[in-house]
Amino acid sequence: MKIDSFAHIITPKFYQTMLDIDPNIPQEAPFININTLTDLDERLEKWPDKKTKQVISFANINPEDYVAGSQAAEIAREANQELSEIVEMHPDKFEAGVGMLALNNVPESLKIMEEISKDNHLVGAQIFTRHLGKSIAMPEFLPIFAKAAELNIPLWLHPVFDKRKPDNNLVFSWEYELSQAMLQIVQSDIFKDYPNLKVLVHHAGAMVPFFSGRINHILDKEHAEMFKNFYVDTAILGNTPALQLAIDYFGINHVLFGTDAPFAVMPSGADKIVSDAIENLDISDLYDHKIFVTNYQHMIED
Repeated sequence: MKIDSFAHIITPKFYQTMLDIDPNIPQEAPFININTLTDLDERLEKWPDKKTKQVISFANINPEDYVAGSQAAEIAREANQELSEIVEMHPDKFEAGVGMLALNNVPESLKIMEEISKDNHLVGAQIFTRHLGKSIAMPEFLPIFAKAAELNIPLWLHPVFDKRKPDNNLVFSWEYELSQAMLQIVQSDIFKDYPNLKVLVHHAGAMVPFFSGRINHILDKEHAEMFKNFYVDTAILGNTPALQLAIDYFGINHVLFGTDAPFAVMPSGADKIVSDAIENLDISDLYDHKIFVTNYQHMIED
């Protein structure tokens, strides 16, 4: 068995709700047009690997960017309920779901996190590198980290574009956004205040492992070490040496199998490419199993 800790979905009812709000979403966000992202039946039919179960989070179409706080929170609640029901209906395919928040309504989002913690099919909440155009590490969002630490639920960190920049692209921009958000979280002393907080970062920690020398020489030792608190996935579309670098930096216990399904490789994602890259690592079968299964289990249970 493998647990894909970072896979994406847009659930049918949620998608229709968002289309009712803005019918132009498929043109503004072309990734929406991947059928296996929005069509659950096709996704199940074209499952990438019968040995893989996915932990599914919503692709980044956020109600907070379209409607006011009270409505955004209600949409998030309904979407989370739909997500939970899908996981419950297909336990052979989905390991768990990751709940949606509405950070234009932080008080209600804190209540949503309480609801997530009590749901048998949801294991955490998703945050983004920016909300409402602001860094996730801004003071107004700090209660989200405090609540996650209090409830002992992980946060899934996904990138979004900085809309102030004219050259956003999927090759490099999101990796910069992730790296910058990690730095801002570290420099905001969030891990100092909540040392048991668990944050899973997409795309193997982005630029951080490669630039670890700069981190260690530019930051003080305490803050440089805080980067090791992050958990990261393996969603970099292969590249065994880069995965080894992530393992060397974050430690074998903090690297989780994740593919970014169903993106990158049509129709169902990069399960095989990512799995092959892990299996080509010069590590023991025990460490393979930690990456594929047990690191995820420990992250959500410990």
